[in-house]
Amino acid sequence: MPPALLIAAKDIRQRLRDRSAVMVGVVAPLVVALLMSMAFNGTSKFHYTLALSNADQGPVATAMVHALEAPGLRGIVTVRPYPTAAAAAVAVRDRKAQAGLVIPAGFSSAATGPRPVPLTTLTSVNDTISASVTASIVASFVAQLNADRLSVATATASGSTVPVASLSALASRLEIPVRTVSRPVGAHQLKVISYYAPSMSIFFVFFLVGYTTRSFFVDRDQGMIERMRAAPVRPVDIVAGKSLSVLVFGLASLLVIAAVTTAAFGADWGSPLAVVVVCAALVLSVVAVTALVMVAARTKRQAEGISSAVVFGLALLGGNFVFLSQSPAVMQRIALFTPNGWALRAFTDLSTTGGGLGTAAVPVLAILAFTAVVGLLIALLARQSVAW
Repeated sequence: MPPALLIAAKDIRQRLRDRSAVMVGVVAPLVVALLMSMAFNGTSKFHYTLALSNADQGPVATAMVHALEAPGLRGIVTVRPYPTAAAAAVAVRDRKAQAGLVIPAGFSSAATGPRPVPLTTLTSVNDTISASVTASIVASFVAQLNADRLSVATATASGSTVPVASLSALASRLEIPVRTVSRPVGAHQLKVISYYAPSMSIFFVFFLVGYTTRSFFVDRDQGMIERMRAAPVRPVDIVAGKSLSVLVFGLASLLVIAAVTTAAFGADWGSPLAVVVVCAALVLSVVAVTALVMVAARTKRQAEGISSAVVFGLALLGGNFVFLSQSPAVMQRIALFTPNGWALRAFTDLSTTGGGLGTAAVPVLAILAFTAVVGLLIALLARQSVAW
C-alpha cells in the first residue's frame, strides 16, 4: 500500500478511536445548529402589539382602525385599545406594546378641511422594527386619505355641483393608481435550519485544521516523522497522508450532518450532487489551510495558535454565526474572500432557488481559486520550513 494511504489510515483510526472526533465532527454541529435554529427561528415570524388610543371615533378614524385590523395585517400586528394617549404611552414604555398610535379628537372632521390634525405614533428604542412598520401602515393610509382630499378639491375647483359630502363618499371608494407590491421571483423562503446546519458543520470541520497540525507535531516530537523518513518516506507522502485523512473525515462529517438534518429537522441543502461537489471543494480548501499551518508553524504551540486564529477568523468573516444577507455590505464583500463564505452562498442558493451544479458552479470555482492561492503560499513556505 502506498505510504500516503497508510498514514491516512493511521490518522483516521486514531480519530475514530477518539470519542471527541465523533463529538466534534457530528454531535456538536447537530446540537449547535439545532439550538441556533431554535434561537433565531422566531425572527422569521414577526408580530407585535400596537397600543391604539382613538379619541375621535369619527368615520375617518374608524376607517383607520379597520385598516389596522384588516385580515392581511392580523398576522403582523395585534391592535390593543387604550382610553387615552397617556395610557398608550405607558403601555409602550412598559413594553406591554411594541408601538403605539394616537388618533386625536377632531381628526375625522379636520380630514376634509384645510388643516388636518396629525396622527401621532409612539415608538420605543427597544423595538425600532415595530415603529417602522407602524409608520409605514399609517403613511399608506394617510397617502390614500390625501389622494381622496385632492380628488374632492379638484372636482370642487372644476365647478362640480355635487355636494362635498357626496364627493367625499365617492372619493373614498377610489384607490391610489400606483402602488408597490412584492412578488416572488421563484425563490423559496430560507429556513433557519437550512442555513445553520451547513454553517455549523463547516465551522466544526475547520477544527480539523488544529487537530491534524497538532497530531503532526506530536508525531514529530515523538520521533515518528524521523522513522518515516528513514523508511524511507518522502515528506510529500507524509503531507499527502495527513491531507487525505482530513479529506475523508471532513467530507464524511459534512455529508452525515446533511443527511441527518435533512431527515430529522427538515433542512434543505439542495441538490444532492451539487451538495457533494460543494462539500468536496470546501474540504479541499480545509486540506490546503491545514498544510499551510503545518509548513508555517515551527512548534506545536505555534500550530495551535495559528489554527485557532485561522478557524475563528474564517468563521467570523465568512458568516458562520450570522445570516450573510442581514450583514452590512462590507461584511458580505469580505465573505467572498473566504471558502466558507462561498460555500454558505452555494448552500443558500441551492436551498432557495433550487438548481444543480450550475447554481453551485461559481461558488465551487471561487473555493478552488482560494485553494490554489493557499497552495502557492505552501510552495513558497515549504522551502523555509524547519518542521521536517
